[in-house]
Amino acid sequence: MTPASLIEQYGPRESMEYDVVIVGGGPAGLSAAIRLKQLAAAKGVELGVCVLEKGSEIGAHILSGAVMDPRAITELIPDWKEQGAPLTVDVTEDRFLFLTETGSKSVPAWALPDNFRNHGNYVISLANVT
Repeated sequence: MTPASLIEQYGPRESMEYDVVIVGGGPAGLSAAIRLKQLAAAKGVELGVCVLEKGSEIGAHILSGAVMDPRAITELIPDWKEQGAPLTVDVTEDRFLFLTETGSKSVPAWALPDNFRNHGNYVISLANVT
């Protein structure tokens, strides 16, 4: 079939216009969309933003858990707690283990570098956060 015959048979395709199209509804894509809308609102500009996600819903392809430092979400959405963001499980303990064939060896807390310390962070499901 030619394009002309398809249009004749089914009519023209529907289309929607956006100023910005973001591919991927993961944490980076959603953060970009939120920030663009915030910047546009601050300047009084109407900005059409579309997030395309291949999954049936946002977060459908994210199965992992994570430890999240809340600094980024606090900067992006200062009132995230009041809005009910699903960050409710505080990190209460850090443990670092070397796994061996027969067991594990624990590393003392004083020997852990700062980036392995998660005090003030949250244990999350990325699928629930996105």
